[in-house]
Amino acid sequence: MTAVPIKALPSENVLESRRWSPYVINGGTVLGVSGEDFAVIAGDTRMSFGYSIASRNVAKLFQLTEKCVLATSGMQAEAKTLQKVLETRLKWYEHQHQKFMSVTAVAQLLSTTLYYKRFFPYYTFNVLGGVDEKGIGRVYGYDAVGSFEEIPYGVTGSGSALITSLLDNQIGFLTQPKNKRKLSLEEVKELVRDAFTACGERDIYTGDKVDIAVITKDGIKWEELPLRKD
Repeated sequence: MTAVPIKALPSENVLESRRWSPYVINGGTVLGVSGEDFAVIAGDTRMSFGYSIASRNVAKLFQLTEKCVLATSGMQAEAKTLQKVLETRLKWYEHQHQKFMSVTAVAQLLSTTLYYKRFFPYYTFNVLGGVDEKGIGRVYGYDAVGSFEEIPYGVTGSGSALITSLLDNQIGFLTQPKNKRKLSLEEVKELVRDAFTACGERDIYTGDKVDIAVITKDGIKWEELPLRKD
């Protein structure tokens, strides 16, 4: 019996499945820590696309007012768009009220801005920090659709799983409650440096450099920390 060869279907009859997403994950890590009279916000500057490094110098920190900084991980194009929207609304407020918006008001503004886009949300994961009118440090954590809460510290981004446990132990004292104490500004800054250095050794999407914003009643001081570049 002669075998009959199976003919392939014409190419025009072959069904193909194609998927497209409007979102891209650009990696990176951001964090915020609040103290009695300060807030420290930090984020690395590496922007990745898959296993490629698109840029080594893309800031994830945005100064919104003289005492408030936003840190954003996720998709950088969305982060830039969100930043422009917030800057416009803050400028309107400044012209109307002849003063800068407080950090607590900015926190609510960011929440409503994200919630407005909840059906096609900004692909951003944010940490907001600053100092309020009384000089008290504030840090707020957000999800993509605007749900937020005030937190003593928070991490989001590709390296969040590596840093969160360290902050839980060294700032929240969750595993050593009997040793709990309030850390000084210098201790927090040193801890943030150690956290990013360790994260950069293990997370390929976190690296190159860390921008650190130290916010006090006197304003914002910027610092940099170099990380590994491979």
